[in-house]
Amino acid sequence: MTATALAAPKAPSPLPEALPILQLVGVRKTFGAFAAVERIDLDIRDGEFLTIVGPSGSGKTTLLRMLAGMEAPSEGDISLRGVRINETPPARRPTCLVFQSLALFPHKTVGENIEFPLKVKKVAGAARKARALELLRLVQLPESYYAKNVMQCSGGERQRVALARALAYDPDVLFFDEPLSALDYKLKKVMEKELKDLHRLSGKTFVYITHSLEEAMVMSDRIGVMRAGRLVQVGTPEEIYTRPSTKFVAEFMGEVNVFDAVRSGEGWRIDGLDGPAALDLPPGLRTADAAAVVVRPEFLRFVDGQADAQNRLSGVVFNEYALGSRIQYQVRVGEKTFLLELSRANAWGGKPGDAATIGWDARDAIVVAA
Repeated sequence: MTATALAAPKAPSPLPEALPILQLVGVRKTFGAFAAVERIDLDIRDGEFLTIVGPSGSGKTTLLRMLAGMEAPSEGDISLRGVRINETPPARRPTCLVFQSLALFPHKTVGENIEFPLKVKKVAGAARKARALELLRLVQLPESYYAKNVMQCSGGERQRVALARALAYDPDVLFFDEPLSALDYKLKKVMEKELKDLHRLSGKTFVYITHSLEEAMVMSDRIGVMRAGRLVQVGTPEEIYTRPSTKFVAEFMGEVNVFDAVRSGEGWRIDGLDGPAALDLPPGLRTADAAAVVVRPEFLRFVDGQADAQNRLSGVVFNEYALGSRIQYQVRVGEKTFLLELSRANAWGGKPGDAATIGWDARDAIVVAA
């Protein structure tokens, strides 16, 4: 592969349309009586950036370790390009895992670190160096870094070296175990965009594990949300954020205001509203006994009267928080607290302690089964 070839996105390798690059069918992992991963079915598409998110203990890392070959499933099958790989050791899989700790050799140069997997495969020295220099360009490090001791590099530079080493042997799939967690906020934001660029340029399949909602939203083609060992929803960032399947997913994927909607005759009601609730209910919930109505802070607004919003609540502004280009307001209505978020250009004119009415429209609410 030449440097010129890296300048444009690489087309995914051809596969039959119905065949994913990785496929999990009924995958389960137990440790004694404890089920860390519980019967997961998942197709991972060739060339996609899939991020798995979930709280601590949800099974993300165990799932990744099974995909990478470091753990064997207790039940079910994992297939790579249609071939079952349950017992295939990591060294015999065309995959690579980038660890949270990076696991670079501190006594070696940048070039020696990148070339290590090629040296293990007995690639000739000249070819190893050519590949290492090519990868340095890909991860946007100067060629002069080839001879630099890796411990003389900054945290972000070492992260790039680890990525270059992972790409050195041209794996089909790269797995990432929270690789940005140790970086400071500004560098993390830079690396998020660079990882997404690297994914596009390399054409590889990326499977990424993180706790960070921002990382998942910025980089991913699809996001899988895990809870208690199960995948509760898989979808695009837009789908996960705007159409969560459960209250848990809605709350995990960002701040929310949650209202309890209960059956009232043939319709629904939300206690505490100044006016009747205008709920746009999905067909599957029209016969449910209870539902949760979720409204993101950016869809709540300060209103003056009935014509300004279909659903309204009266309360007191308790506090406000500056979030850079945005301002978030905490509004207390009785014993409940709600969050409202505005751009700084459209900041509210009042101050904490002032009475206020807030509202939202039915089209901006997310209704899920409670």
